[in-house]
Amino acid sequence: MKVYPYPRPAGAVTARVTAVRLFGPGGTREDLDARGYSVVEQVVALGRAERQDWETARLSLTATIPLREIETKGHWSELSVVAVLTEGSTNARRTTRLEPGPEGGPDWTGEVEVDRNDHLDRASLSVHVVAAVGGIEGRIVGSTDQDWFIDVTSNVPLRERQLDVSTVSFARGAEWLRAFRDAPWVVDTAGRMPTVHLNSDFEGLVALVEGQGSKVESMLGEVLLAQMCADVWTAVFHTAIADLEIEEDGSPLFPPDWRGAVLREMLPEVVPGRSEMDALREVHMRRTGEGSWADLQPRIQYAAARRAEVPKALAGTVRDIERLDQETLA
Repeated sequence: MKVYPYPRPAGAVTARVTAVRLFGPGGTREDLDARGYSVVEQVVALGRAERQDWETARLSLTATIPLREIETKGHWSELSVVAVLTEGSTNARRTTRLEPGPEGGPDWTGEVEVDRNDHLDRASLSVHVVAAVGGIEGRIVGSTDQDWFIDVTSNVPLRERQLDVSTVSFARGAEWLRAFRDAPWVVDTAGRMPTVHLNSDFEGLVALVEGQGSKVESMLGEVLLAQMCADVWTAVFHTAIADLEIEEDGSPLFPPDWRGAVLREMLPEVVPGRSEMDALREVHMRRTGEGSWADLQPRIQYAAARRAEVPKALAGTVRDIERLDQETLA
């Protein structure tokens, strides 16, 4: 544990990428598919871009700092929040100052620019809170515990660079999986990171998910992947909301890890029109018995489907099938 010669807030500093825009020759612009970045893995996979001639990527970034503690204790002044993008292999470094939200809350936002010419592989994105302490300016008083990875080559936003999907026979696998032998997959959130277990007993399922087979099978695979992602979002939301730290006054706190990022992503659609904290309180109260928890389930499913882009995948598949039918008739 590192020791600092000045006071630092105990609260967590978190960061999440909320959108990615790619710019190419002549000012062309493309929004990166939402499945190209993951708040759970904290990775942006720029290799997922539909066009490969992009030159610059702009990441919309939101950082959350322990503002209540900073204001209450009063040790820190002249506050600023900066995002730092670095890559060791190219010695690239870019610093971006974030701006406080319009209502002066704990969220600071900004855009981080990634120049493709400056990066070969993976860049790290961290956020730091800088303040004056005891009359000395420029002290780093808080930082994100885990950096985001900005991967310019990968098309899958995975931290360990391997699919977070375990293919296993549910009938012959672990005992707890045998109860789900009729399911195509299940999401396990018991570990440090969520894992999808894909049932190999489903004939042809693995090939569909991996994009093998005919054009029609590839279309179906896209829909299956989108639905799998929706199941992951639903599962991690329930996991995150079920294990909240509660303050003395009964107010729930956002978890400092990926669970907090998941909640911040989904709450605006689960409880629309409310601030993040009000939405968190509302969902927590309903889950603990004050109000209808069941009434929120359609909203949770809707938010998960939106994040996984199920409507987009399904609409695209329907259009492709219609196009194939027209080609067959012609």
